[in-house]
Amino acid sequence: MFYGVCGVKSNLERPKGKIKLLSMIVLLLLLFSLSFGKIFYTKWDDAVSPIMFEYVKRNIERAEREGGSLFILELNTPGGLETSMRQIIQEFQRTPLPVIVYVYPPGGRAASAGAIITVSADVAVMAPGTNIGAAHPVQVGGEKMEEAVKEKALQDMLAFVRSIAKEKGRNPKVLERMVKESLSLTPEEALKEGVIDFIAENELDLLQKLNGRKIKKHGREIVINTTGLQVVRVEESLRESFLKLITNPTVAYMLLLIGFYGIFFELYNPGAIIPGAVGVISLLLGLYGLGIIGINWLGLLLILAGILLLVLELITPTFGGLAIAGTIALAIGSLVLISPESPYGDIPKSVIATMVLATAFFFLVAGRLGLKAQKRKKMTGYEELIGEEAEAITDFENGRGKVFIKGEIWNAVSQDEIKKNDRVLVKEVKGLTLYVNKIHSSENL
Repeated sequence: MFYGVCGVKSNLERPKGKIKLLSMIVLLLLLFSLSFGKIFYTKWDDAVSPIMFEYVKRNIERAEREGGSLFILELNTPGGLETSMRQIIQEFQRTPLPVIVYVYPPGGRAASAGAIITVSADVAVMAPGTNIGAAHPVQVGGEKMEEAVKEKALQDMLAFVRSIAKEKGRNPKVLERMVKESLSLTPEEALKEGVIDFIAENELDLLQKLNGRKIKKHGREIVINTTGLQVVRVEESLRESFLKLITNPTVAYMLLLIGFYGIFFELYNPGAIIPGAVGVISLLLGLYGLGIIGINWLGLLLILAGILLLVLELITPTFGGLAIAGTIALAIGSLVLISPESPYGDIPKSVIATMVLATAFFFLVAGRLGLKAQKRKKMTGYEELIGEEAEAITDFENGRGKVFIKGEIWNAVSQDEIKKNDRVLVKEVKGLTLYVNKIHSSENL
């Protein structure tokens, strides 16, 4: 009986081998589907900038490395830089992954550069209560564009959106109106006009409506699958969050002024180190943030001129004339520093008023007190004896003798002929020796 069982076992070896092979194939297919079945869900709620490009590029590359099958960008932006917009669109076009741009949440928008980014996606989606459009190119930074330059920029952008419309199957005439006439559309209007692909209430609705949708990319047809796939939610890196913070106009403006404070304090108190270091770092961060935002350079120069005038008032008092001029220059420079057309927003007037008054106070009150403290005679250590009177308690021989000052007896040196009980004036202190001059009777009068 034992032999029979062994015989049966040997007969089952072949089927078991096939089962093992099939199990391995199923396992490999499962691993394959898990590796290449991730949806990368990203969010951007700020201006279109180099920071946004870095964020999008980093996460598309991550999705490609980690086997993502879909890249979704949830977008809410007032617009931003054309150069960053084009770089982002180039990333959309480069990647083999289907790219979906979802304008969300309700009340959000894809304006200006954000509108063109949205329609350049493989699938463009909007949430109810959002809007898209107003993509007319503008010059941010305070400089005025000549008519010829304006026309060139406009024609270049029109050609760009026509190429996007052709590639993505969108309505070129409406996209041209967005650029030429700053047309803005609701989700329903955008869907009707062929600008977006559909409207989704929320993320769940978005994923459901995406499932089974076909797109063409890089010469091949892709069927989007969202059923049962892992959603990888991507957050901003610490670096990106920090750079977003310093490109806030209010933060950048305050960093700029803090930088001036720190450098000024270091110049008038050499060796303090910390104020100077904080000032330099703040100034550089402020200038970087303002450079990204796009500023009116006249405004920056007026701020610098205002600071210099306040410093001059501090050094050479002019009964308030330079102080008033400096405060006015600082206020005007702050008001025109950020263009009103900047997608980053502007600096609140309350912040400007507060910072201008604080700056004037800092330089005229705190700074003046600091200078007085520097000029005030030191009251500690041996240096406090300089300028004080002493009494000779011995006759000076060979220019040396002893004096009594502040309850103490000191060795003293003088080139004058000094007798006991003569009054002397301390001119210098070196170690434990005082260098003195005799006070003549006329000096006492």
